[in-house]
Amino acid sequence: MMRVEVKPELLHWAIERAGGRSAYLYEKFPHLEDWEHGASQPTLKQLENFAKAAYVPIGFLFLPEPPEEKLSVPDLRTLGSSGVARPSPDLLDTIFAMQHRQAWLREDRIECEAQPLDFVGSARQSDNPAGIGQEMRRTVGLVDGWAVNVGTWQAAVGELRRAIDSIGVTVVVNGIVGNNTHRKLEVEEFRGFALSDEYAPLIFVNGSDAKSAQMFTLAHELAHIWLGKSALTNAGLADKPSHEIEAWCDGAAAEFLVPADELKALWKGIGREEQSFRTAARTFKVSPIVAGRRAMDLGLVSRKAFFEFHKAYTEEEHRPRPAEGGGDFYNTQNARIGQGFALRVFRAAKEGRLAFKEAYALTGLHGGAFQEYARRLGVSFP
Repeated sequence: MMRVEVKPELLHWAIERAGGRSAYLYEKFPHLEDWEHGASQPTLKQLENFAKAAYVPIGFLFLPEPPEEKLSVPDLRTLGSSGVARPSPDLLDTIFAMQHRQAWLREDRIECEAQPLDFVGSARQSDNPAGIGQEMRRTVGLVDGWAVNVGTWQAAVGELRRAIDSIGVTVVVNGIVGNNTHRKLEVEEFRGFALSDEYAPLIFVNGSDAKSAQMFTLAHELAHIWLGKSALTNAGLADKPSHEIEAWCDGAAAEFLVPADELKALWKGIGREEQSFRTAARTFKVSPIVAGRRAMDLGLVSRKAFFEFHKAYTEEEHRPRPAEGGGDFYNTQNARIGQGFALRVFRAAKEGRLAFKEAYALTGLHGGAFQEYARRLGVSFP
């Protein structure tokens, strides 16, 4: 049986790169420790299986030395005082998949003679973030009182996603890599990222995060699109931004979700209520956490009051709940792929402008699942 020579340091690098999956790798491949120490070599098939299990491109294992993988998106995360760790394979693969989608969408829109989106890069950090937040609301179509007809703030997250998608910004909300339920995206690593482009801007929100956090992340990443600056972020309502640009985007996002003048006017009537944060949340269709943080930033409540509420609400949100059904797979794709993007892919495939193999790669759907989702969006194939 033919063996392939792999440098032990490359195997060691791949194991370290896999992070929490290392124990699984040693269990799945009983001879891995021998390969890692050069005592024996794997067969080509064994190496292919190892690469697949470790989520590492097999070509990397034949390099002369371990590669230094760098994020292709400006990194504005700060994880406590310890700095940011090496990006996980899950994060790297997610960014690559989104860049693949963006590159295709940009080319498709240019070929179809679409005009650049004038709001992308229209803001400057010297601009008042509150003013830009108001401009974002107008462009997205969030007129005063838009949320009245939305039942809950949880439902408003979906409405907001669809509204942003409708102006040409692809919005993806996903808590796993593609449709692989074994590859969960960790909130501790990132909350979202923005890929700015004048033809095909894209926002990714980590769906593993709490719904209350997803809403703010979505607005925060939209502010990055207005600035025309791509970024990987972990913006959080309980954290103080460590970068000026992150503080600016927080300010724009806050005004976008909860206009200051409207909240101040409302607060005159609810400020003494015990459930004032929840009342404001119902009015603006944001999470109580977003409403509370906005009230704190505007000086309507103390930091102590907000952070006590934040702690209690976060514990409540993460409390185990009765198991729910898995939901409709195809409805889930509306968030994981984005309806606007999916429709363009389906139409391009139907018109023969896009090979089905590429269409499958772009959507992460294959065969019957691809055709069924297309049918649900109004596109049928012969």
